[in-house]
Amino acid sequence: MSKPILETNLPFPRRQGKVRDCYDLGETLLIVSTDRISAFDYILPNAIPDKGRILTQLSKFWFEVLGVANHLISTEVPQDIAKLDPEGLLEGRVMVVRKAKVLPFECVVRGYLEGSGWKDYQQTQAVCGIPLPAGLKQCDRLVELAGGPIFTPATKEDSGHDENVSFERMASDLGLETANELKAKSLQVYQKGSEIARQKGIIIADTKFEWGRFGDEIILIDEVLTPDSSRFWSLEDYEPGRSQHSFDKQFVREYLLSSSWDRQSPPPALPDSIVAKTREKYVEAYERLSGQKFGF
Repeated sequence: MSKPILETNLPFPRRQGKVRDCYDLGETLLIVSTDRISAFDYILPNAIPDKGRILTQLSKFWFEVLGVANHLISTEVPQDIAKLDPEGLLEGRVMVVRKAKVLPFECVVRGYLEGSGWKDYQQTQAVCGIPLPAGLKQCDRLVELAGGPIFTPATKEDSGHDENVSFERMASDLGLETANELKAKSLQVYQKGSEIARQKGIIIADTKFEWGRFGDEIILIDEVLTPDSSRFWSLEDYEPGRSQHSFDKQFVREYLLSSSWDRQSPPPALPDSIVAKTREKYVEAYERLSGQKFGF
């Protein structure tokens, strides 16, 4: 286990997200995945050791096997930047990427009925305005019961909560042709990723993708099919009608929900046991999906 990294400070223009520090290198961008973790729109005060490395290495795996145009150029630390990092803290947690124009929507694909989709369905018998059959249970698979995964875009916010919006709203902002392309690409990547994960004993219940325009092409950007952006469940003990055993950030959310934190004020630090268990879940997700031992 390596020293956790909450923040990086390289001498280049920087934009910070909830987890990533993004540096402008001129022709390319350098994305550094820190070990920060967020929940309920707050960044928690302590880090999950190696989390950034796991996210980077798992994204690298998916970019390589999905066969979809993407922004990744390299996961090696550039030589001039390595000189600024004598301790090797950046090793394994960087992506050098193409500069794409980010399309300002999260492209959410839901293959199972859980999270905000389940809450929405209980109130309206629909998810983000998409009607579903009556009588569905928590965590039901939508392929059998609703004809397939559903596409539910959301606004993309650097801070605060992403807002679910209709496909029509996205089409109004981006144009129908672009919106249709994003929907088709997102469903295609989800389907392929889900098939690969299922062979490894993991269900990808839902996920979110980000896309950008590079030249005349729409390419996949940011992270892809990680424990931060997806719900990963164990296939062997999947059972609709209850919450599932997960390999993702849901474990942290559930701990915080069980605590006395009001979710309206700065969050408390996670106990060491929760930090260790979260790291263990992320490592297991990486190793099961990639078939490789986590080596940092």
